Amino acid sequence: MKSSATPWSVGDIAKRFGIATHVLRHWEDVGLLDPARDSAGRRRYGDADVYRVAVVLRSKAAGMSLEQIAVLLDQGAADRHRVLEAHIADLDARMAEMERSREMTVHALECRAHDIATCPGFKRQVQDILDGTSVEFPSPQHRPWLVR
Repeated sequence: MKSSATPWSVGDIAKRFGIATHVLRHWEDVGLLDPARDSAGRRRYGDADVYRVAVVLRSKAAGMSLEQIAVLLDQGAADRHRVLEAHIADLDARMAEMERSREMTVHALECRAHDIATCPGFKRQVQDILDGTSVEFPSPQHRPWLVR
């Protein structure tokens, strides 16, 4: 958005970013936004507020929670690096899972067996789950519903 001498209303901002006004109000309630108020108490968003909305949207798209975003936007947050390092670790884990999912899907696509459960090569794709070593699934002793 270009700089404007006239602040924007909550409806203007919602329309601009394609989000509901109640989302902006919620972000204000949790401390992510703090727009000025006019004499009638209506929210008036300035350039800095618009920038913060964009930061929140980009951060949410990156998978951050509102709590993580609040730390990111807080100049005085002592645990900023810890929160960001934890988020990077989470992204790395999700990216590794996405790569495993892609490999599994490519294998299934290229496999001659129409039922992948009968494919000996596909067993490698689920061996960690069978062994109980997958971090995505509880170990066998924590899966009483599993019948061997």
